[in-house]
Amino acid sequence: MQALLPQIRDTLRLLFAQPDEVMLEVGSGGELIAARLRAVIALLLLLLPLVNAAGGGSIRETMIGLGGAVFVNVFAQVWLALAHRQRQHRWLPFASSAFDVTAATLVLAVLAFNHLPSGLNSMVVWCGYLLALVLTALRGDARVTLFAGALALLEYSLLAAIAISSARSPEQLISADYGAVTVGTQVQRVVLLAITTLITAMVTFRMQRVVEMSGTDGLTGLPNRVWLLHRAPRVMDAVQRDGSSLSLALIDLDHFKRVNDEAGHRAGDRALRHVVTILREGAEPGENLVRIGGQEFVLLMRKPIGSAWERVDHLRRQLLQRPFEPERGGEPFRLSLSAGIATYPQEGADLSRLLRRADQRLQEAKREGRNRVVARDS
Repeated sequence: MQALLPQIRDTLRLLFAQPDEVMLEVGSGGELIAARLRAVIALLLLLLPLVNAAGGGSIRETMIGLGGAVFVNVFAQVWLALAHRQRQHRWLPFASSAFDVTAATLVLAVLAFNHLPSGLNSMVVWCGYLLALVLTALRGDARVTLFAGALALLEYSLLAAIAISSARSPEQLISADYGAVTVGTQVQRVVLLAITTLITAMVTFRMQRVVEMSGTDGLTGLPNRVWLLHRAPRVMDAVQRDGSSLSLALIDLDHFKRVNDEAGHRAGDRALRHVVTILREGAEPGENLVRIGGQEFVLLMRKPIGSAWERVDHLRRQLLQRPFEPERGGEPFRLSLSAGIATYPQEGADLSRLLRRADQRLQEAKREGRNRVVARDS
């Protein structure tokens, strides 16, 4: 049992952790899919009251169902309009999931007020909780699933407790159409909600891990080009909004091939990790170091080009001062880097143009003898 507790804590910590940038981008698209699906489901819900009426259901229950379906349809269009503004409303997945859960609770509460057994034993409406939980998987964020699941458990437990305790006689808990309302049945439904929440959260978490791995470099653990393609536009939008500065440094290790040729590829992998350790230690909070391939890196810095040059040149000097030793007692390799820096938006309105300008300056640094940082055109 003691060995199991740390594993449970680690799993919960991972489930509640914010997804990385790639997963958040996927989740914003998933929110739009969920909104469209919700709109379709809402339209289909309009058929249920008609089916109930055709099947001999009471007029009052039919009108309650119709009112609930219209209510859901109106808000489905609101959530759909908000979801088109991807990533603008970070609260949207939580708010829309809370609506999905609460809408089911409200319909059940109105049914229970009209006829207590219909509110607690209506499986059609109760399945609205399950639909709400399944929809959270499209967001790609296990935190949303856990939030929606906890809210469903709380709301339904309170509804069942209040409804059962308000019954003035046992006869009020019995219906020819809906059967008898029992504490045991309600507990079973709560347990089913908890199980559905855990399964959906784990499925979402596994999806998160797969997507996050596609945005992470396996050798160094740094974000990779996929991550950069998703992250850079968001950073540029933030820079435009707050009027700050953004500089991009394209970094290449000088003559790195000789490490592989002289010490082997395994030593070359260790050398790359050695370089990444130095660059990470020298980077400031808020700066993003990305490996885009081979021995090439990108460093995103929220600072003007002059300060960015000082930062990258400091990293260049740090790397020179800490040679890489392929093995204990072996001849160390003194590594160096060349870099080109470009600034947004003055020298590039998007990532592609910014990288192109930074690469031009990187090539200039190499032509001038390497082991230098270029931030201005000659």
